[in-house]
Amino acid sequence: MKPRHLLSLMDLEPEALDRLIARAIELKAAHYRGLTHFSLRGRVLAMIFEKSSTRTRVSFEAGMAQLGGAAMFLSPRDTQLGRGEPIEDTARVISRMVDCVMIRCFRHDTVVRFAEHSSVPVINGLSDQGHPCQVLADVQTYVEHRERIEDRTVAWVGDGNNMCNSWIEAARQFRFRLRVAAPEGYGPDSEVLRLGGDWVTQVETPVEAAEDADLVVTDVWASMGQEDEQRQRLRDFQSFQVDTAVMARARPEALFMHCLPAHRGEEVSAEVIDGPQSVVWDEAENRLHAQKALLELLLDRPA
Repeated sequence: MKPRHLLSLMDLEPEALDRLIARAIELKAAHYRGLTHFSLRGRVLAMIFEKSSTRTRVSFEAGMAQLGGAAMFLSPRDTQLGRGEPIEDTARVISRMVDCVMIRCFRHDTVVRFAEHSSVPVINGLSDQGHPCQVLADVQTYVEHRERIEDRTVAWVGDGNNMCNSWIEAARQFRFRLRVAAPEGYGPDSEVLRLGGDWVTQVETPVEAAEDADLVVTDVWASMGQEDEQRQRLRDFQSFQVDTAVMARARPEALFMHCLPAHRGEEVSAEVIDGPQSVVWDEAENRLHAQKALLELLLDRPA
């Protein structure tokens, strides 16, 4: 029997995603009540990092510990990936020794090829095509604050990057409307847009995207690996900052999210990210709880 993976949000059925969010909220509540729940006792997660990350490593490692399991961190110096051994061979070996693998990599093809030859579940911790774990945490955060995301309107402002791709998938899977405002030449992948179907609309300006929105989301203008484009992107994105004028077009009860790290004064103003509509710290924490629910689901260890 082939293992179940999470390489994108399209890998789980909408009903399973809804249950995952509900379970994440349960696990968070139990954690705050001091209740222990060792559903993954004896299980081991291998975390393979081509790209460094604070939140991804801490959340997965802490999550496995809280569920009674263990996690091992593997940097580029600790594996043969990219040093001669085929990805397929690495996948065959590592998956015989652990119960689950999380990969944070540059090219999406890396995680796809690894999953194709892994005998255990594989999680995309980030690739150039998507960041499904972050959007699971984002949806959890919105549901915690506003009860449901179905039929709401979400505004994406900024680069049509991997985060944007995962939000497009989320719109279809969680059944909400998504408006995407990106500078010319920086829009999302056309195939991913087609996947979003009628749930996704492209608009020209941040104000159009935010009009009567329930949630406004953005990300950095230049991601890791795009440092050489920084100067050009600063010019191209200068009118795509989420500031108080943009948030004023959203609903009064609208929330603001950012996956972090953030650059105040670039993609978001300090007044917004540090203001009363911002839920970025809840969002960051929820990486921990959403991923615990995901690990339980993939490892078939229910509550």
